[in-house]
Amino acid sequence: MDNLNQFKELEKLLRNESRYCTEDGHLLKNAIVEAALAMRPDLLRLLLSHEALRKNFFTEVDGLTIFDKVKFQKFVMNKRFLPDSYTSFKNKVGITDANGDNFLSESREVVLSWPYKDCMLEGGQTKEDAKRNEVFWNEILAPDEINRLTEPKVLNNFRRYDADGEHEVTSVSKEDNFIIKGNNLLALYSLKKKYEGKIKLIYIDPPYYFLVNRDEDTFLYNSNFKLSTWLTFMKNRLTIARELLSDDGAIFVQISDDGVAELHRLMNDVFNKYGVNNFINKITIKTKSPSGFASVNAGLFETAEYIIGFAKNKSKWTYNTQYVKSNYDSNYKYVIINKTEDYQSWKFTDIETVVAIEKGFEDKNKAKTELGKMFFYELVSEYAVKHGDIVFRYTAINSNAGQDVLKAKVQSEKNPDLVIKVERENKYDVFVHKAQEMAFYSKKLREIEGEIVPSIQLSNIWTDVPYEGIAREGDVQLKGGKKPERLIKRIIEMSTNIGDLVLDYHIGSGTTTAVAHKLKRKYIGIEQLDSMIDKSLHRLCGVIKSDKTGISKSVNWQGGGSFVYCELATANQRFVDSIEKATSTAELQSVWTEMQATGFLSWKVKPQEIDENIKEFADLSLDDQKRFLMECLDKNLLYVPYSEINNEEFSISKNDKNLNSDFYSNK
Repeated sequence: MDNLNQFKELEKLLRNESRYCTEDGHLLKNAIVEAALAMRPDLLRLLLSHEALRKNFFTEVDGLTIFDKVKFQKFVMNKRFLPDSYTSFKNKVGITDANGDNFLSESREVVLSWPYKDCMLEGGQTKEDAKRNEVFWNEILAPDEINRLTEPKVLNNFRRYDADGEHEVTSVSKEDNFIIKGNNLLALYSLKKKYEGKIKLIYIDPPYYFLVNRDEDTFLYNSNFKLSTWLTFMKNRLTIARELLSDDGAIFVQISDDGVAELHRLMNDVFNKYGVNNFINKITIKTKSPSGFASVNAGLFETAEYIIGFAKNKSKWTYNTQYVKSNYDSNYKYVIINKTEDYQSWKFTDIETVVAIEKGFEDKNKAKTELGKMFFYELVSEYAVKHGDIVFRYTAINSNAGQDVLKAKVQSEKNPDLVIKVERENKYDVFVHKAQEMAFYSKKLREIEGEIVPSIQLSNIWTDVPYEGIAREGDVQLKGGKKPERLIKRIIEMSTNIGDLVLDYHIGSGTTTAVAHKLKRKYIGIEQLDSMIDKSLHRLCGVIKSDKTGISKSVNWQGGGSFVYCELATANQRFVDSIEKATSTAELQSVWTEMQATGFLSWKVKPQEIDENIKEFADLSLDDQKRFLMECLDKNLLYVPYSEINNEEFSISKNDKNLNSDFYSNK
């Protein structure tokens, strides 16, 4: 007896037991599975009473009859057993899900694995993609599909934006900044021909994978293995991203607690090639403070996110040293009171005495008493900043110091009251007193965010980049996920120089591209959501017109510059849009007719069988009708391949052909 007949026989048999079906005759799959796993005698007797089912689910061993409950569970949970109307229709017309017949998420045999690691995941992210079954292309079994998926795509709808507004585009070059709308995996592969090995920095803030239930869910991809889907999604894009990086380039990926371990392992696999460790840092960022509300999860309140950095080749990557504001260091407690005189006649006192006298007090103790210690030390700190060239501390001279400095140390040990000056070529002069170096406070002072302040080197824990008050940065709002311009500024400045190329293929509200523009870097931004594209275009146009928010004040941003907007030219995507907008079965049937005439259908689709069963299609819910038509489309041809640019079927204009020629050339 084949599986289909066994499904029917089992269904008929189980309907004899009221505990396994509702009053209206619908069988209860979960109740049946639970009874099987519990080895309930009534179910076993029922199955043993049917000869064919007995042979399928029981085995005779040494006179004993053994029930294979795992096999039975799989059988019952198969999609073809008690299918809904949608599944029944798909089976009837010969279209089955890419993931097979079993509901893997409901099988107790399933363990956490990565079944899609050798596949390509297109990863739809638009509204109409949210409920679709993702399509995976296996690199081994379907190389032709992989090649078609990753070949460059045609670009169209070019527009240039500058201080004078929006303009038609007559030419483009690698000197242009680009905002590209379309699927980011396909867009990344489209960049490869021109930008492979050219991008200095990639920063992305991708959709996060959540291990626990949360009110927000930024990763909408449908899959029986959500984590595996996310890892595949990330791996596909990180792999091509690595190819785009220059030899001295680096990538920084921001992630929450959920997924940080998996992402780090994945990036190890992608970037640590040939046994070389290209890991740079894992940076911890304080993104929020505990509020009066209890955490929704058991455990400590989560205040951190992480940025994982890898170089393409760490030996060639250069870190531009970064500094952060620090408090006054009380070890800098000495002052030269006659700095303008010859150094050999310098005289010294302590900084607290100088500040007290400057404020009209007899001595520092009276100043502390009358002003209060806290306020007095604030005055001391201010004095040190204003007079950093005469405020100093003593520091030990180590044995690895230069020979001239060591020689001065020996001389000073014999004459401790003498100030000795050591002049060094291409380095600052060293002053030695009491056999120690006089370290001036001015060397700790730097301009940070437009202010001269004491500083220390940046560590891998960042608590000084506030997330509060950024809602209106760039005149765009984003519910959750918006990043401060100061955060992106730091990442760009530590990894690039003026004129270097920055890529963000999850631009969201456009923070990365806006900051890159203000910092005079070239950039490419990729996004596929209409709502995000609108925000990023609005934001960048504001930047060109001298936006005053975010980092603008600290970098003295005055506006200017330009960027080019373009889109991946759509093919089947237009049918996706039509399906999404349809409000009736009649409209969808009209779309189906047009799809057969001018669309590109999946190889699994047999139009004649669908037409023969069109009545059953009409009986489906409107949502299921839309789902079905989406599955009929060849996802490889949502966008137009560049190799088909001259195909009249796609109606690519002459100007767009010229612009594509420019884009894919080396000019």
